[in-house]
Amino acid sequence: MKLSAIVIFSALAVLTRAYQLNNLTTYANCRSEASTTSTVVKQYHTGDCIDIKCQVSGQRVFDYAIWDKTQDSCYITDYYVDTGVGSNYVTKNCLYQGPSPGPLIDDYRYKGQCDQVDPWNFYICQCVSFVAQRINERQGIYFTNRYKGFEWGNANTWPAAARNSPNVTIDNVPRRGCIAQHSRSALGHVAWVNRVNRRAKTVVIEQYNVVKHQYSTEVVAWDAFDYYIHLDSKY
Repeated sequence: MKLSAIVIFSALAVLTRAYQLNNLTTYANCRSEASTTSTVVKQYHTGDCIDIKCQVSGQRVFDYAIWDKTQDSCYITDYYVDTGVGSNYVTKNCLYQGPSPGPLIDDYRYKGQCDQVDPWNFYICQCVSFVAQRINERQGIYFTNRYKGFEWGNANTWPAAARNSPNVTIDNVPRRGCIAQHSRSALGHVAWVNRVNRRAKTVVIEQYNVVKHQYSTEVVAWDAFDYYIHLDSKY
């Protein structure tokens, strides 16, 4: 009796990880990296079971940047995989698997590519691109410049986008793993809230491009920012 239950449970666990190609294609290349220019490791065809180990943002394919790392340790664009979740991740991130908000560390992945466009359609080395990486990797939220159907744009327009987006909260109270925003400069600024000291009313933030094209951290008062944007309520 117990053995049967274990077998059934194991079978269900496998089924929840197994995906197939969608009706947009009959085969898709699985590559060494999350890019259409990297080496083809394997091809998957209609009917093949694809076990997604983790996911990552990579080169956009038809403006869709999620890639799935499979049981063959290669990457296939999620655009062609029937994961059943539109524009979102279904499992952990390949590049970061720790708790949100994560360590204070300069792990920005696009150094040396400044002023190009990142997978989320923001300009590389800008504050918005760094925060988009944090949201994608540390929160597991597929955040892009069209999140919830609105253009987020430069940092000074993020409050308006947040107000228009369902299930997004904007207020004056910081939490670990939320977005700090101010509009003291022409284009505004956003940063990642890593820690909160409620007694001292201070936050530890991570940011990019306060020092041109560079990572930095600061301890600042809560009211140094105009708003705090919360994309979820996990932390």
